[in-house]
Amino acid sequence: MQNYEILTVRSDTAFKTLTDIRNAPQPPKCGATGAGTTGHYFPILLEEALGTKFQLVTGYQGTRDIEVALERGEVQCYAITKEVFAREPGRTWAKQGFVRVLVQGGFTRDPSMPEVPTIHELVEKNKTPEEIKRLAVVLLSPSATGRPLIGPPNMPSERLKQLRDAYAKTLKDEAFLAEAKKKDWEVEPISGEELEATAKKALFQPPETIDRLKKLLGS
Repeated sequence: MQNYEILTVRSDTAFKTLTDIRNAPQPPKCGATGAGTTGHYFPILLEEALGTKFQLVTGYQGTRDIEVALERGEVQCYAITKEVFAREPGRTWAKQGFVRVLVQGGFTRDPSMPEVPTIHELVEKNKTPEEIKRLAVVLLSPSATGRPLIGPPNMPSERLKQLRDAYAKTLKDEAFLAEAKKKDWEVEPISGEELEATAKKALFQPPETIDRLKKLLGS
């Protein structure tokens, strides 16, 4: 399953878009465990890139504690990954309309959320400076790559192609797909070529981008 960050907001609030959050006289409270977590860095990135404002409430001991806080109304928003949201209680929340997703961190819109814009779309529309766009690419690439299979460096190109072809064939195999469906797994393959391009795009950055990233994650 492809994974990426999403920002969820309680549906009974007035925040229907990120523009609503940006224009709000009082920023919504977002729950997080601490610095460096999805609940912390994704709202901060949205502030940097799009000018939104959030009141981060940190110190929760775990994911479930934030979920309870959201249900109780102690916080109004929660940034998590799609993988976590696909489990309970996120799955029920989505079905019941308890929360709405305002933005996703993937490079393309997820088929299950076609109406939700990506942060990369929004930064282009917002004419966000290039240095912030680079920051978004570096910060969000690890989640976008999901759980890749990797090999040793300097692998012969023929062997690499054989492995990639075999992997792609497996993910189209009817028996494999049937087993995945039985276990309620989402199969959303990304080619090795795509993963390699994403990794290169994220790795080769100027020092100022890395310094800004360190500050954001540790702020």
